[in-house]
Amino acid sequence: VKAIEYFIQSKLQDTSLQDLLPWIHFGLTSEDTNSIGQAIALKESRDEVILPNLQSLISNLSDFALRYKSIPMLARTHGQYAVPTTVGKEFAVYTARLKKTHDDIAFYRFEAKLTGAVGNFNALQAAAPQVDWLSFSEDFVSSFDLEPNLLTTQILPYDNWVRYFDLVRLTNSILIDFAQDIWRYISDGYLKQAVVAGEVGSSTMPQKVNPIDFENAEGNLGVANSLFTHYAQKLTVSRLQRDLSDSTVRRTFGTALGHSLLAWSNFQRGMKRIAPDEEKLTAELNAHWEVVSEGAQTILRATGKPDAYESLKEQTRGRVLTEADYRSWVESIDVDDNVRVQLAALSPQSYIGLAAELVDRLIARK
Repeated sequence: VKAIEYFIQSKLQDTSLQDLLPWIHFGLTSEDTNSIGQAIALKESRDEVILPNLQSLISNLSDFALRYKSIPMLARTHGQYAVPTTVGKEFAVYTARLKKTHDDIAFYRFEAKLTGAVGNFNALQAAAPQVDWLSFSEDFVSSFDLEPNLLTTQILPYDNWVRYFDLVRLTNSILIDFAQDIWRYISDGYLKQAVVAGEVGSSTMPQKVNPIDFENAEGNLGVANSLFTHYAQKLTVSRLQRDLSDSTVRRTFGTALGHSLLAWSNFQRGMKRIAPDEEKLTAELNAHWEVVSEGAQTILRATGKPDAYESLKEQTRGRVLTEADYRSWVESIDVDDNVRVQLAALSPQSYIGLAAELVDRLIARK
């Protein structure tokens, strides 16, 4: 900062503004300049780069969710086959989560400070006691659309900036979760990837189409979040009124945000290459009729049958049921005809609840 002060002085020397030389960096400490400058950089990068890229990713995910909202697939809970869901609904879950962090990031207010060497306006008050320096500080910082913090040491407490980085870190953590799910869906054959001409999947196995975009995304998200986690641990701690260990850490903000952006770009590129393998999904649904037992026992409980759960547990736990097995059970159970019709209407492909409606509601609120 002092070097820049001298540089500006040299440029104003022998000009019509040379009488202003004593007023350059008047009564300030370096962090009065740095905190405002870096807060402006964080805000502008948020508005011009972070939010447009995140919104683009959310829009792509929303389109995917809407397109495949009614494509049924088996869900997994505890890694085991569970009741059916739809491809679009599972993508919509992540879309909704990302929309919340996007909105929190969009409305975030960045703090900065202009309070002097240890936060008390000492030099300014001594040189010009007639000035209302508290109001001046608030007005000056606010003029950059930043939130003034009047109660500081030599440095702005970094709690505010850390909260912003925590929002980006949460966004990245959601995407790590999503990338791992997509990787598994591809591995299990639920999602198929488009083949790109000229692309090499493996140096030795020519048949491979690897999910490299989602793997690269996961890696970059991890690098970014390692830095964001360090910011929360390091920048909230400063010895007494100031030590300089924060300075080198602050120089990595661009690195953390850059790895985040690279990951989001990886994600969007990968999204263009995937689609549900409906044949595979249908075959797996038809092979596991035991997954409708939840609906069957709930229908029976609604009729007042006291052992509904236990009777289905005896029939299905640890077993794979075919359609014939299920139909045979429906015909054998002692219920009235209306209930039997309800039970017979269940199937793995149709037992998806309100999945499609949930996606429509999410997209409508987008």
